Amino acid sequence: MRSRYSAFVVGDADHLFRSWHPRTRPDEISVDGTRWTGLRILDVVAGGPEDSDGVVEFLASHRDGTLHERSAFTRRRGRWVYVGPEAAVPQAGSASGLAGT
Repeated sequence: MRSRYSAFVVGDADHLFRSWHPRTRPDEISVDGTRWTGLRILDVVAGGPEDSDGVVEFLASHRDGTLHERSAFTRRRGRWVYVGPEAAVPQAGSASGLAGT
């Protein structure tokens, strides 16, 4: 989760593509230039060394608001990959894009 957030901060679309499960990722990924200002992890369910799946709930702040999401992750070829939002919680001034594009 933190590496994906960092990729959005620095505009690394290649990392976002590689860290997204091929079953759920779009054909092309772009970074929209949102100026991200902070990440706060609210909850983690599973996702440990012995797990194959996990969920991370987070708040990602940007200049114009906050993105609140519970993201599902799974292991693929030994690496954690983003599957998609379990439930997105729109906030005033929210931007989609941390988990998707």
